[in-house]
Amino acid sequence: MKKFIIEREIPGAGNMTAEELQAISKTSNSVVSVLGKPYKWVESYVTNDKIYCIHEAESEDVIREHSSCAGFPANKVEEVKVIISPATAE
Repeated sequence: MKKFIIEREIPGAGNMTAEELQAISKTSNSVVSVLGKPYKWVESYVTNDKIYCIHEAESEDVIREHSSCAGFPANKVEEVKVIISPATAE
């Protein structure tokens, strides 16, 4: 599977309650379970007005299908080509 970064524009995302974040997490998990395609939600980062998600899937189309079924925006979807870290410098 390929790895993708998804940018979701959600005004006020950083002010969401723990319950609201739990609810959207449950929605995402539910869609993954019925999608019928290889798919993995790795993690997400919540900022003031956006949520950046790391997901693994076969294609951008599958990422967008998940977002559509879940009712989440997918304003920008980028495939990760290479992962680097401080260890890359060694």
